[in-house]
Amino acid sequence: MKAVIQRVTSAKVEVEGKITGEIGKGFLILLGVGQEDSESDCEKLADKISKLRIFADENGKTNLSINDVGGDILAVSQFTLYADCHHGNRPSFINAGKPDEANRLYEYFSAACRNRINGKVENGIFGADMTVSLVNDGPFTIVLECRNGEILP
Repeated sequence: MKAVIQRVTSAKVEVEGKITGEIGKGFLILLGVGQEDSESDCEKLADKISKLRIFADENGKTNLSINDVGGDILAVSQFTLYADCHHGNRPSFINAGKPDEANRLYEYFSAACRNRINGKVENGIFGADMTVSLVNDGPFTIVLECRNGEILP
């Protein structure tokens, strides 16, 4: 499982011109689900994300978590994080999770985040053609990968 976490002052996702998720301060998370991913990967990733100390404290140090600042999460499914561009110029997505299982794990991940943060967790629509808008804060972007229930270095 792969997650691109962007610290934002605001973010929203739209499908066919309608907002399906919108947050203020918090994280926009682009989540890619792979073939071998499981619920334990969702749990571990959600736990790590809820504890990331990447918000500034009163001294300007990146020392506060999303719960410390009352932030929200906007989680957007993004299978393209599993693009393999090794051969040729057209990406292969063979390592991305099968749609039904990937959607289940995406929903599971969102629920795991809801169980860990005080703010709201909003979503895009799995498999839809989405428009994502955000205002990066920093910018501050972290990429996490979890496999077999462990965060990779």
